[in-house]
Amino acid sequence: MYAHDTDFRLLVAAATRAPSGHNSQPWRFRPTAGGITILPDDSRALPAVDGGNREGFISLGCALENLCLYATTLHYAATATLDPDGSIAVQLRRDDAIRPDPLAACIPHRQTNRTTGDGRTVAADSLQTLLGEATAATPVHAFARDTAAYRLLADAVRRGNEVQMHDRAFKRELLTWIRYNRADSERTGDGLSNAVLGAPDLPRWLAKIIVRVMLNARTQNRTDAKHLAAASHLLLITSGSDDHAAHVAAGRVLQRLLLRATAAGIATAFLNQPCEVAALRAGLRENLPIDGHHPQILLRIGYARKAACSRRRPIDDVIVPD
Repeated sequence: MYAHDTDFRLLVAAATRAPSGHNSQPWRFRPTAGGITILPDDSRALPAVDGGNREGFISLGCALENLCLYATTLHYAATATLDPDGSIAVQLRRDDAIRPDPLAACIPHRQTNRTTGDGRTVAADSLQTLLGEATAATPVHAFARDTAAYRLLADAVRRGNEVQMHDRAFKRELLTWIRYNRADSERTGDGLSNAVLGAPDLPRWLAKIIVRVMLNARTQNRTDAKHLAAASHLLLITSGSDDHAAHVAAGRVLQRLLLRATAAGIATAFLNQPCEVAALRAGLRENLPIDGHHPQILLRIGYARKAACSRRRPIDDVIVPD
Protein backbone atom coordinates (compact mmCIF):
# COMPACT_ATOMS: atom_id res chain seq x y z
CA MET A 1 0.00 0.00 0.00
CA TYR A 2 0.98 3.62 -0.46
CA ALA A 3 0.01 6.67 1.57
CA HIS A 4 -2.03 8.10 -1.30
CA ASP A 5 -4.02 4.89 -1.91
CA THR A 6 -7.74 5.29 -1.39
CA ASP A 7 -8.03 2.00 0.51
CA PHE A 8 -5.18 2.95 2.84
CA ARG A 9 -6.77 6.29 3.68
CA LEU A 10 -10.19 4.72 4.24
CA LEU A 11 -8.69 2.15 6.60
CA VAL A 12 -6.78 4.79 8.55
CA ALA A 13 -9.89 6.96 8.80
CA ALA A 14 -11.82 4.05 10.30
CA ALA A 15 -8.99 3.21 12.71
CA THR A 16 -8.84 6.77 14.04
CA ARG A 17 -12.49 6.62 15.12
CA ALA A 18 -11.30 4.53 18.09
CA PRO A 19 -11.51 5.97 21.63
CA SER A 20 -8.43 7.15 23.52
CA GLY A 21 -7.64 8.73 26.87
CA HIS A 22 -8.49 12.46 26.80
CA ASN A 23 -9.08 11.90 23.05
CA SER A 24 -5.32 12.16 22.66
CA GLN A 25 -5.31 9.93 19.55
CA PRO A 26 -1.90 8.32 20.32
CA TRP A 27 -1.36 6.61 16.98
CA ARG A 28 0.36 6.88 13.63
CA PHE A 29 -0.03 4.74 10.52
CA ARG A 30 2.61 3.74 7.99
CA PRO A 31 1.86 1.98 4.68
CA THR A 32 3.85 -1.17 3.97
CA ALA A 33 4.16 -3.48 1.00
CA GLY A 34 1.71 -5.95 2.52
CA GLY A 35 -0.53 -3.71 4.58
CA ILE A 36 -0.26 -1.11 7.37
CA THR A 37 1.84 -0.65 10.49
CA ILE A 38 0.20 1.02 13.49
CA LEU A 39 2.71 2.94 15.60
CA PRO A 40 2.32 4.40 19.10
CA ASP A 41 2.77 8.17 19.07
CA ASP A 42 4.80 8.81 22.20
CA SER A 43 4.36 12.55 21.84
CA ARG A 44 0.71 11.98 22.75
CA ALA A 45 1.29 9.71 25.72
CA LEU A 46 -0.32 10.54 29.07
CA PRO A 47 2.38 9.90 31.68
CA ALA A 48 0.44 11.29 34.64
CA VAL A 49 -2.72 9.21 34.23
CA ASP A 50 -1.22 6.32 32.25
CA GLY A 51 2.40 6.00 33.32
CA GLY A 52 2.98 2.56 31.83
CA ASN A 53 1.11 3.38 28.61
CA ARG A 54 -1.36 0.61 29.40
CA GLU A 55 -4.37 2.59 28.24
CA GLY A 56 -2.38 3.84 25.26
CA PHE A 57 -1.98 0.28 24.00
CA ILE A 58 -5.63 -0.45 24.72
CA SER A 59 -6.41 2.47 22.40
CA LEU A 60 -4.11 0.99 19.76
CA GLY A 61 -6.05 -2.26 20.10
CA CYS A 62 -9.30 -0.37 19.53
CA ALA A 63 -7.84 1.27 16.43
CA LEU A 64 -6.60 -2.10 15.18
CA GLU A 65 -10.03 -3.68 15.57
CA ASN A 66 -11.66 -0.83 13.67
CA LEU A 67 -9.12 -1.23 10.89
CA CYS A 68 -9.68 -4.99 10.66
CA LEU A 69 -13.46 -4.61 10.68
CA TYR A 70 -13.42 -1.93 8.00
CA ALA A 71 -11.02 -4.05 5.93
CA THR A 72 -13.85 -6.54 5.42
CA THR A 73 -15.87 -3.87 3.60
CA LEU A 74 -12.99 -3.58 1.11
CA HIS A 75 -12.68 -7.40 0.82
CA TYR A 76 -9.41 -7.70 2.76
CA ALA A 77 -8.51 -10.37 5.28
CA ALA A 78 -6.39 -8.81 8.04
CA THR A 79 -3.92 -10.43 10.42
CA ALA A 80 -1.97 -8.51 13.05
CA THR A 81 1.27 -8.99 14.97
CA LEU A 82 2.53 -6.90 17.88
CA ASP A 83 6.25 -6.31 17.40
CA PRO A 84 8.71 -5.89 20.32
CA ASP A 85 9.04 -2.16 19.60
CA GLY A 86 5.32 -1.68 20.26
CA SER A 87 4.30 -1.33 16.62
CA ILE A 88 1.48 -3.46 15.21
CA ALA A 89 2.08 -4.97 11.77
CA VAL A 90 -1.19 -5.55 9.90
CA GLN A 91 -1.04 -7.80 6.86
CA LEU A 92 -3.86 -7.38 4.34
CA ARG A 93 -4.82 -10.03 1.79
CA ARG A 94 -7.39 -9.28 -0.90
CA ASP A 95 -10.19 -11.84 -1.10
CA ASP A 96 -13.39 -11.03 -2.98
CA ALA A 97 -15.20 -13.76 -1.07
CA ILE A 98 -14.93 -11.78 2.19
CA ARG A 99 -18.22 -10.19 3.19
CA PRO A 100 -18.47 -6.94 5.19
CA ASP A 101 -18.71 -7.40 8.94
CA PRO A 102 -21.94 -5.65 10.09
CA LEU A 103 -20.04 -4.01 12.97
CA ALA A 104 -18.06 -1.95 10.47
CA ALA A 105 -21.16 0.13 9.75
CA CYS A 106 -21.26 1.22 13.41
CA ILE A 107 -17.73 2.67 13.44
CA PRO A 108 -18.69 6.27 12.50
CA HIS A 109 -21.59 6.28 14.98
CA ARG A 110 -19.85 5.03 18.13
CA GLN A 111 -19.41 7.68 20.80
CA THR A 112 -18.48 8.04 24.43
CA ASN A 113 -21.72 9.36 25.89
CA ARG A 114 -20.94 11.43 28.99
CA THR A 115 -24.56 12.42 29.64
CA THR A 116 -26.58 10.98 32.51
CA GLY A 117 -28.67 7.97 31.55
CA ASP A 118 -32.42 7.67 31.92
CA GLY A 119 -32.31 4.82 34.44
CA ARG A 120 -33.63 2.04 32.20
CA THR A 121 -32.14 -1.42 32.59
CA VAL A 122 -30.42 -3.12 29.68
CA ALA A 123 -32.33 -6.31 28.91
CA ALA A 124 -30.63 -9.64 29.63
CA ASP A 125 -30.42 -10.65 25.97
CA SER A 126 -28.85 -7.32 24.99
CA LEU A 127 -26.39 -7.58 27.86
CA GLN A 128 -25.41 -11.09 26.79
CA THR A 129 -24.75 -9.83 23.27
CA LEU A 130 -22.21 -7.37 24.67
CA LEU A 131 -20.64 -9.96 26.94
CA GLY A 132 -20.36 -12.29 23.97
CA GLU A 133 -17.42 -10.24 22.70
CA ALA A 134 -15.28 -11.47 25.61
CA THR A 135 -12.55 -14.03 25.02
CA ALA A 136 -10.97 -16.58 27.32
CA ALA A 137 -7.94 -14.31 27.79
CA THR A 138 -10.01 -11.12 28.03
CA PRO A 139 -13.19 -11.68 30.06
CA VAL A 140 -15.90 -9.06 30.49
CA HIS A 141 -17.70 -8.94 33.84
CA ALA A 142 -21.12 -7.31 34.31
CA PHE A 143 -22.27 -5.88 37.64
CA ALA A 144 -25.88 -4.75 37.96
CA ARG A 145 -26.91 -1.59 39.76
CA ASP A 146 -27.86 -2.09 43.43
CA THR A 147 -25.54 -5.05 43.91
CA ALA A 148 -22.64 -5.25 46.36
CA ALA A 149 -20.06 -5.39 43.56
CA TYR A 150 -21.60 -2.33 41.89
CA ARG A 151 -21.37 -0.41 45.15
CA LEU A 152 -17.76 -1.51 45.59
CA LEU A 153 -16.92 -0.21 42.12
CA ALA A 154 -18.83 3.02 42.70
CA ASP A 155 -16.83 3.59 45.87
CA ALA A 156 -13.61 2.89 43.95
CA VAL A 157 -14.63 5.55 41.40
CA ARG A 158 -15.19 8.01 44.26
CA ARG A 159 -11.83 7.20 45.83
CA GLY A 160 -10.14 7.42 42.44
CA ASN A 161 -11.46 10.95 42.00
CA GLU A 162 -10.11 11.88 45.42
CA VAL A 163 -6.65 10.66 44.44
CA GLN A 164 -6.56 12.09 40.93
CA MET A 165 -8.08 15.47 41.72
CA HIS A 166 -5.48 16.02 44.41
CA ASP A 167 -2.65 15.10 42.03
CA ARG A 168 -1.20 18.26 40.50
CA ALA A 169 0.46 16.35 37.64
CA PHE A 170 -2.85 14.65 36.76
CA LYS A 171 -4.75 17.94 36.70
CA ARG A 172 -2.02 19.73 34.77
CA GLU A 173 -2.01 16.99 32.13
CA LEU A 174 -5.80 16.92 31.90
CA LEU A 175 -5.96 20.68 31.42
CA THR A 176 -3.61 20.45 28.42
CA TRP A 177 -6.23 18.29 26.67
CA ILE A 178 -9.27 20.44 27.46
CA ARG A 179 -10.58 22.29 24.41
CA TYR A 180 -12.38 25.22 25.96
CA ASN A 181 -14.65 26.23 23.10
CA ARG A 182 -15.57 25.34 19.54
CA ALA A 183 -12.70 27.31 18.02
CA ASP A 184 -10.22 25.48 20.27
CA SER A 185 -11.63 22.11 19.24
CA GLU A 186 -11.69 22.92 15.52
CA ARG A 187 -8.11 24.15 15.66
CA THR A 188 -6.65 20.98 17.19
CA GLY A 189 -9.03 18.19 16.17
CA ASP A 190 -8.29 16.36 19.41
CA GLY A 191 -8.79 16.61 23.16
CA LEU A 192 -11.94 16.98 25.22
CA SER A 193 -14.15 19.61 23.63
CA ASN A 194 -16.66 21.76 25.46
CA ALA A 195 -19.38 19.99 23.44
CA VAL A 196 -18.54 16.45 24.61
CA LEU A 197 -18.25 17.74 28.19
CA GLY A 198 -21.71 19.30 27.91
CA ALA A 199 -20.44 22.85 28.34
CA PRO A 200 -21.58 25.95 26.40
CA ASP A 201 -19.43 27.63 23.77
CA LEU A 202 -17.93 30.49 25.78
CA PRO A 203 -14.97 32.82 25.27
CA ARG A 204 -11.80 30.88 26.04
CA TRP A 205 -10.74 33.11 28.94
CA LEU A 206 -14.08 32.61 30.68
CA ALA A 207 -14.25 28.86 30.00
CA LYS A 208 -10.76 28.40 31.48
CA ILE A 209 -11.82 30.04 34.73
CA ILE A 210 -14.95 27.89 34.99
CA VAL A 211 -13.10 24.65 34.24
CA ARG A 212 -10.44 25.35 36.86
CA VAL A 213 -13.09 26.09 39.48
CA MET A 214 -15.05 22.93 38.63
CA LEU A 215 -12.00 20.62 38.46
CA ASN A 216 -12.11 19.17 41.95
CA ALA A 217 -12.99 15.88 43.63
CA ARG A 218 -16.27 17.11 45.14
CA THR A 219 -17.68 18.24 41.81
CA GLN A 220 -16.46 15.16 39.93
CA ASN A 221 -17.87 12.82 42.56
CA ARG A 222 -21.23 14.56 42.48
CA THR A 223 -21.33 14.15 38.69
CA ASP A 224 -20.23 10.51 38.78
CA ALA A 225 -22.76 9.70 41.52
CA LYS A 226 -25.56 10.90 39.21
CA HIS A 227 -24.17 8.83 36.35
CA LEU A 228 -23.87 5.72 38.53
CA ALA A 229 -27.39 6.11 39.94
CA ALA A 230 -28.82 6.13 36.41
CA ALA A 231 -26.66 3.45 34.77
CA SER A 232 -27.90 -0.08 34.17
CA HIS A 233 -24.65 -1.99 34.70
CA LEU A 234 -20.94 -1.53 35.10
CA LEU A 235 -18.79 -3.62 32.78
CA LEU A 236 -15.22 -4.47 33.74
CA ILE A 237 -12.86 -5.78 31.08
CA THR A 238 -10.00 -7.80 32.54
CA SER A 239 -6.95 -9.71 31.32
CA GLY A 240 -5.12 -12.77 32.60
CA SER A 241 -1.79 -11.05 31.94
CA ASP A 242 -0.80 -7.40 32.03
CA ASP A 243 1.68 -6.86 29.22
CA HIS A 244 1.15 -4.78 26.09
CA ALA A 245 -0.05 -7.80 24.11
CA ALA A 246 -2.82 -8.21 26.69
CA HIS A 247 -3.59 -4.50 26.51
CA VAL A 248 -3.95 -4.59 22.72
CA ALA A 249 -6.18 -7.66 23.03
CA ALA A 250 -8.30 -5.86 25.64
CA GLY A 251 -8.66 -2.94 23.24
CA ARG A 252 -9.92 -5.22 20.49
CA VAL A 253 -12.53 -6.74 22.80
CA LEU A 254 -13.46 -3.28 24.06
CA GLN A 255 -13.97 -1.90 20.57
CA ARG A 256 -16.18 -4.76 19.46
CA LEU A 257 -18.23 -4.39 22.64
CA LEU A 258 -18.62 -0.65 22.05
CA LEU A 259 -19.75 -1.23 18.48
CA ARG A 260 -22.24 -3.90 19.61
CA ALA A 261 -23.60 -1.38 22.09
CA THR A 262 -23.84 1.23 19.35
CA ALA A 263 -25.82 -1.17 17.16
CA ALA A 264 -28.22 -1.85 20.04
CA GLY A 265 -28.69 1.82 20.98
CA ILE A 266 -26.94 1.35 24.32
CA ALA A 267 -24.94 4.31 25.65
CA THR A 268 -21.43 3.71 27.02
CA ALA A 269 -18.97 5.86 28.96
CA PHE A 270 -15.71 5.23 30.76
CA LEU A 271 -15.17 5.29 34.53
CA ASN A 272 -11.54 4.23 34.54
CA GLN A 273 -10.39 5.90 37.74
CA PRO A 274 -10.19 2.58 39.67
CA CYS A 275 -8.10 1.06 36.88
CA GLU A 276 -5.74 4.06 36.79
CA VAL A 277 -4.89 4.33 40.50
CA ALA A 278 -2.56 1.44 41.35
CA ALA A 279 -3.83 0.79 44.88
CA LEU A 280 -7.44 0.78 43.77
CA ARG A 281 -6.68 -1.48 40.83
CA ALA A 282 -5.04 -3.96 43.18
CA GLY A 283 -8.10 -3.78 45.41
CA LEU A 284 -10.39 -4.69 42.54
CA ARG A 285 -8.28 -7.78 41.79
CA GLU A 286 -8.58 -8.84 45.42
CA ASN A 287 -12.19 -7.97 46.20
CA LEU A 288 -14.14 -8.63 42.99
CA PRO A 289 -15.06 -12.07 41.61
CA ILE A 290 -12.71 -11.76 38.62
CA ASP A 291 -10.37 -14.70 39.31
CA GLY A 292 -7.48 -12.41 40.16
CA HIS A 293 -7.40 -10.99 36.64
CA HIS A 294 -6.04 -7.54 35.90
CA PRO A 295 -8.70 -4.81 35.57
CA GLN A 296 -8.24 -2.93 32.30
CA ILE A 297 -11.35 -0.88 31.49
CA LEU A 298 -14.46 0.08 33.48
CA LEU A 299 -17.58 1.18 31.59
CA ARG A 300 -21.04 2.30 32.59
CA ILE A 301 -23.82 1.29 30.22
CA GLY A 302 -27.47 2.25 29.90
CA TYR A 303 -29.69 4.42 27.78
CA ALA A 304 -29.23 8.15 27.19
CA ARG A 305 -29.90 10.83 24.62
CA LYS A 306 -27.37 11.18 21.83
CA ALA A 307 -24.38 13.37 22.69
CA ALA A 308 -21.73 15.27 20.76
CA CYS A 309 -18.93 13.25 19.18
CA SER A 310 -15.25 13.97 19.68
CA ARG A 311 -13.32 15.43 16.78
CA ARG A 312 -10.47 13.71 14.98
CA ARG A 313 -7.32 15.11 13.42
CA PRO A 314 -6.95 15.19 9.64
CA ILE A 315 -5.84 11.88 8.16
CA ASP A 316 -2.59 13.38 6.85
CA ASP A 317 -1.59 14.28 10.40
CA VAL A 318 -1.44 10.63 11.48
CA ILE A 319 0.22 9.14 8.40
CA VAL A 320 3.94 8.35 8.39
CA PRO A 321 5.06 8.74 4.76
CA ASP A 322 6.13 5.57 2.94
